[in-house]
Amino acid sequence: MTVSSKRTLKVEKLARIYDLEIAPVWGTRFGKMLLRNLAVPQKGQVLDISCGTGYPTIEILRRMSEGSRLIAIDASSAMLDVARRKVADLGPLGKKGVFFRTESPVPKLSFADDVYDLVVCNLGLSEMPSLEIAVRDFARVTKLGGEVRCTLPLAGTFQEFHDIYREVLIKHDKHEALDRLERHIARYPTMDHVERCMKTANLSGGIEYEEYSLLFKSSREFFFAPVIEYGPLQEWKDIAGGGQEMQDVFWYIKEAIDAYFAGRPFQVTIKAGCIIGKKHEPRAAQPLASTPLDDLESASDSSAFDDIDTGLPLPPRKMAAGSVRVADPDDLDVIEVADDSEFAMDESSPVEQDLDAFIDGKKRPSHLDFDD
Repeated sequence: MTVSSKRTLKVEKLARIYDLEIAPVWGTRFGKMLLRNLAVPQKGQVLDISCGTGYPTIEILRRMSEGSRLIAIDASSAMLDVARRKVADLGPLGKKGVFFRTESPVPKLSFADDVYDLVVCNLGLSEMPSLEIAVRDFARVTKLGGEVRCTLPLAGTFQEFHDIYREVLIKHDKHEALDRLERHIARYPTMDHVERCMKTANLSGGIEYEEYSLLFKSSREFFFAPVIEYGPLQEWKDIAGGGQEMQDVFWYIKEAIDAYFAGRPFQVTIKAGCIIGKKHEPRAAQPLASTPLDDLESASDSSAFDDIDTGLPLPPRKMAAGSVRVADPDDLDVIEVADDSEFAMDESSPVEQDLDAFIDGKKRPSHLDFDD
């Protein structure tokens, strides 16, 4: 969920939308994984990368002892202003050693090597060009024996939508768009790939894994929910192409969602991972992968909808063996319901007008036929 650092009224609105509408079903859920069993070292130096509007920054602040220091950075000054206000509202607790800085971690962090006892990043990795390079850079600024904790969505996230999207593109011979979709899906890393990134960064530990679902009452609520509209929607639209072609593709997607899930909420799965690693001495030189993002496993060639038309829950994805720990059963299968809000609908904006062609209940466009 990227919010531009350029200060405009739109950017400030987006920061507010993120804090009130997106964070509760996205950033907070991942942040709770990061905080689980987290202990801040006595008089520890802590770095929070891509801190957003202050979660889990404030929870880390609560766990800090006297003499500890927390540096929180984000590329968006609007996001940081929200976080600063939250800290100011804490009273004496907010006067602890916390410092905010407008800074992007791309292409690399500005800090020296071996500085921090604890480095955390909640969901920032998914916005970076290379997972492997980013994890290595996070480890670089961490002291030997220090800890790195990072959350990120894993392969299989939004799989139900991706499967429907793929079916539409295959059926209508949109081969170039299909290639773009597969590259987009491949950006969600497998746990095997994340473990390899940890190894090349000299981090020992593992990945915690948790799965939950978001429910939407219909395709309309799905596309207009802030977590989608201000999240992956623009990339999904870019995949389809531009103008009328994009509107046609999404009209078919809208029809497919409402057909598969008629009378039932549209459920999409979120597969959340949390890297927890201790920095150790390098054992041997580990060259960077020549194509760190293209080494990812893509989704299965077959679709979950090949043989059924009921939208039944998908089978579980393959899990990496070894150091993966699934969260407690009580933490699993929690359903977050996301629907319309005061922020989700600004029907006078070009974005909403652009979407109207396929989500506003209009009749089938005349130039779309029923050929199978």
